[in-house]
Amino acid sequence: MADFDVDLFVIGAGSGGVRAARVAAEHGARVMIAEEDRVGGTCVIRGCVPKKLFVYASRFSHEFEDAAGFGWKLKGARFDWPTLVANKDKEIARLEAAYRATLKKHRVEIVDRRAVIENPHTVRLIKSGARVRAATILVATGARPVRPEFPGAAEAITSEEAFHLRKFPRRIVIQGGGYVAVEFACLFAGLGAHVILVHRGDEILRGFDDDVRRHLRVEMRERGLHVVLGHTIAAIEKKGRALRARLSDGSSHDSDQVMFAIGRRPNTANLRLETAGVAIDAHGAIAVDETSRSSVPSIYAIGDVTNRLALTPVAIREGHAFADSVFGDRPWNVDHANVPTAVFSEPEIGVVGLTEAAARAKGRDIDIYRTVFRPLKATLSGRATSILMKLVVEKASNRVLGVHIVGKAAAEMIQLAAVAVKMGARKSDFDATVALHPTLSEELVTMRNPV
Repeated sequence: MADFDVDLFVIGAGSGGVRAARVAAEHGARVMIAEEDRVGGTCVIRGCVPKKLFVYASRFSHEFEDAAGFGWKLKGARFDWPTLVANKDKEIARLEAAYRATLKKHRVEIVDRRAVIENPHTVRLIKSGARVRAATILVATGARPVRPEFPGAAEAITSEEAFHLRKFPRRIVIQGGGYVAVEFACLFAGLGAHVILVHRGDEILRGFDDDVRRHLRVEMRERGLHVVLGHTIAAIEKKGRALRARLSDGSSHDSDQVMFAIGRRPNTANLRLETAGVAIDAHGAIAVDETSRSSVPSIYAIGDVTNRLALTPVAIREGHAFADSVFGDRPWNVDHANVPTAVFSEPEIGVVGLTEAAARAKGRDIDIYRTVFRPLKATLSGRATSILMKLVVEKASNRVLGVHIVGKAAAEMIQLAAVAVKMGARKSDFDATVALHPTLSEELVTMRNPV
């Protein structure tokens, strides 16, 4: 490849791009990676990792409340927002440094500037104007939060700004009903804020199982969150130091912050993809085949910019598969079926496989196993909460098509349940497994009768 400066040029140093660059380099490729912001991407810098740290912080308030029923006398507990933000920033800086060190260790050249595509084999670095000739180009630019357009919308923040607020919002209005909106609503409430969640749909968490959606909303209500369904924010006005959010029904709510969490859009704008002939789909994402190759043979794309499954572990696997296939002579494709996912709400959600509605829509004849129970911890804490567990089982094959959990440690449980679902486990396999008592997860193997 003497005609090229590098074998692979990666645009975007998020989790997927970094994995692809590292693995390609391990296979002997000459790799360059460009990032206009911070190495680590959405998940590490402004997404999964800082969010989970904030979630941990928010759960201490529940633990303090529950402790009284177990004999603990706690007085004077006080939350300090600047301390949380500062400690989060230190951890994110450490992780970014680790990502950079990994790339350098594998001799991947890092370019800290924006890059655009000029043709199927040429990338231009905006700041310097330098051009790099690459045998293969990989786009891994992720996605960005969507901002609506209406009077005063510029006054609101998104999830990205929420991690850097100088002052904790004692009152916050959040628009959205997806996992980002729900997670931030729960964590702000746990930290002591009065939260109003506004969602245009008739139920939160579209795409999740209906029982899961309803159960979580009831749990959120028990924790003092106010969920407004069937409406949107129509305007935002400044009222002194407060913001007044006017809803589509004419009502209004005053708060310290208004936040949008209404979805994310693939970062394809201003990459000049059209100059190279790269096809973009109706959602603004790069259209790719099962190998992550775009309409241009030398240009590939992975992660959220392709709008397949917007999950960091999926982007990482796509990056790894791309590098193995193109540079390692080990072709394989990512299986996007039965991917586990979690919502770090309070309580949290863990799911894998088909929902009840999706299974029926596919024409499957199914049995539903469901249990709702009060956890042992709540018997002494006095907390009004319950756990939901649900199995979707195909009658003919006895295969477990879906597992859905709402409750403490749901994400940890679903990771292991996903192994069983991915292997094609049957309900009889669950039944044959001895329960581990006393645990929440034992209920997964003790549900005997379909509802």
